[in-house]
Amino acid sequence: MSDLFIDACFGRPTARTPIWLMRQAGRYMAEYRAIRAKVDFWTVCQTPELACEVTLQPIDAFGLDAAIIFSDLLVSLPPLGLDVEFVPGKGPVIHNPITSASDVYALRPVEAEDALGYVGDAVKTTVAALPDDVPLIGFAGAPFTLASYALEGGSSKQFMKTKAFLHTEPAAAEALFDKLTQVTIDLLNLQIDRGARAVQIFDSWAGCLDPDDYARWGTKYTKRIVDGVRRPGVPVIVFAKGTGTYLDRVAATGADVIGVDWTLPLNEARAKIQPGQALQGNLDPGRLLSPWAQLEVAADRVMDAAGDGTGHVFNLGHGIYQHTPVDHVRRLVEHVQSVSHTRRITG
Repeated sequence: MSDLFIDACFGRPTARTPIWLMRQAGRYMAEYRAIRAKVDFWTVCQTPELACEVTLQPIDAFGLDAAIIFSDLLVSLPPLGLDVEFVPGKGPVIHNPITSASDVYALRPVEAEDALGYVGDAVKTTVAALPDDVPLIGFAGAPFTLASYALEGGSSKQFMKTKAFLHTEPAAAEALFDKLTQVTIDLLNLQIDRGARAVQIFDSWAGCLDPDDYARWGTKYTKRIVDGVRRPGVPVIVFAKGTGTYLDRVAATGADVIGVDWTLPLNEARAKIQPGQALQGNLDPGRLLSPWAQLEVAADRVMDAAGDGTGHVFNLGHGIYQHTPVDHVRRLVEHVQSVSHTRRITG
């Protein structure tokens, strides 16, 4: 079995740079849209056979070096008692957001095996269907990002309700983060138990915090998750979008791999992380909308910034955009897989 992706995550020498892409399964693919024309988003997430089918679509189409299970960051919120609906054209809406300390203490305990068993089943089904040389990545949301949805009632640009709650109800906020941390640990361990060979913790909205608040509400709890899911041979990836100026605090989580968005060159990111940690990223997903000549230059720039490529997993700085041309994804994957080996010699 090839361990190209796993070896890169642990900083071991590889023949070339592995590549997978955040949101590599989704609306830009006609195969996915065909499924969604028949069933809603939640149904795909909660039906293991459909989640497996969607997970496999980009692997079959592009030959990526890792798959990531099709699911959503917010799957852990409904078992806690939060009413989550995905509204077309608007995104997730929480109909009973947390507005007081009493709401936090009223949240239900979660038994991941029961409440989130469908995620584990999707992982097990997908692992059995994947080629042996393509590992599956499991994932979950970080406590801050989950809390922001629960407190805002959905997506936000300013996160005023979230920050107000953190600053005015710190004890209740800590209780909330404790609950979210535990359910995230349990969900990730469930996926590892069912065959995921790596896990990623997404903190999509971490960048709205200042460095001190990230240390308190990001690093502290994400480190607890990293420690709670650590297994021999199973790398843990942390992606905290928007944190380039304090990436050292993300690195302090102790994750094996630190994901980097497109705002920080990888050579600068390398100086902010800990010895032995690998990097993942960091092409701007908007570059996939450009003509190939420009996209090729941008991809090469990412690989050049990664030096000789050791300890680097090629990815985007966030998820693929909806209207990304499929052929651009194909050409990017082919390019990285065909030329990255030369950077082991010349980097």
